[in-house]
Amino acid sequence: MRIGMLVLGMILLAAIAADANEPATQPARDGGWFVLSAAQAQLPAHHTRHAEMFGRGDLPEYNLAVLKAVDRVQGSAPEGGGYFIGVHAKPAESPIGYRLELFGQPLLNPPRSTSYCSGSAYTAFIEALNIIFPEAADRAWLSPQRLEALRMQEPDGSRREDDVKAWGYWNADGFGTDFCLVQYLGGAGKVIKPIDARPGDFMNISWKSGLGHSVVFLGFLVDGQGRKSIRYWSSQTGTNGLGDQSSPLAKVNAVKAVRLTHPERIFEFDVDARVDLKVPGDAVDW
Repeated sequence: MRIGMLVLGMILLAAIAADANEPATQPARDGGWFVLSAAQAQLPAHHTRHAEMFGRGDLPEYNLAVLKAVDRVQGSAPEGGGYFIGVHAKPAESPIGYRLELFGQPLLNPPRSTSYCSGSAYTAFIEALNIIFPEAADRAWLSPQRLEALRMQEPDGSRREDDVKAWGYWNADGFGTDFCLVQYLGGAGKVIKPIDARPGDFMNISWKSGLGHSVVFLGFLVDGQGRKSIRYWSSQTGTNGLGDQSSPLAKVNAVKAVRLTHPERIFEFDVDARVDLKVPGDAVDW
């Protein structure tokens, strides 16, 4: 008994020590801008510790599931897996580099092993649904019509074009996570202000160059010279595909942050819903 109690005590002390060494998430006092700790900011580009390192503290309800999904997706390509965009290439671009399923049903048979930004973010959304609803496959909660509307390619394997159903809106030019989560999927997500963004929120970034990026938000950074950056997980050339990357806020024109709030809406959305593509972005006034 004494030996057992001693072992238990050692385990508890080790757990307490490990917990004390784990970085807490770093929102500003009284809420506000989410500024990363040094430990969070110094994580390598390729890792599967998003849930562990960014999922502590008072996160919104489903953000931890998104972070766990990011780890699952990143685990499919430990070194990034490659970044490629080529709509007219043969074979064509692949949103993500592995066979993606929702509740055991196929959404994508990838033509390549590479990925690109909107594909990685949408895949994190789909894998989060698999995590949130582990019994959905057995209970056949999702109708065939809605499953089809969530696919990332046509039944014949060809590319699903922009502005066509859930993936087509997510992948469209502009603020695709708003088009898809907020509008097409009937309020599965809600728009939040940049100051309220937390790890595991989805975000579209509009660069001053005129280009855009679809990401999972991780936090904001400021270096010793006062230069501010935004850190996110996505697929991009800088990380050879999937990985964490930071970009200077000086390059950001606007963002649109969307939080997954009602994932159950995927079981009831209107597959013929109309979407307003004229959505303004939000300034990052940090």
